[in-house]
Amino acid sequence: MKLIYLLVLPALIANCTACTEVLPRQRGNLALPQMSFTPDALEFGLRQHTAFSKESASGGYGGGCGGCGCN
Repeated sequence: MKLIYLLVLPALIANCTACTEVLPRQRGNLALPQMSFTPDALEFGLRQHTAFSKESASGGYGGGCGGCGCN
């Protein structure tokens, strides 16, 4: 039982201290181009266009419908 306390208590303390509120003026630091999933937007668009042309499908990246025709 003492082993559980020795493992769980530091994990809980570390988990609680890792959460913080991001102020609106600090959000610009989190939106740096180096932190994006696709740093080159032009290349990403070209790859998406190629994939859509080969698969004869589009959407799936934030589009309004799922493609089932039920809208």
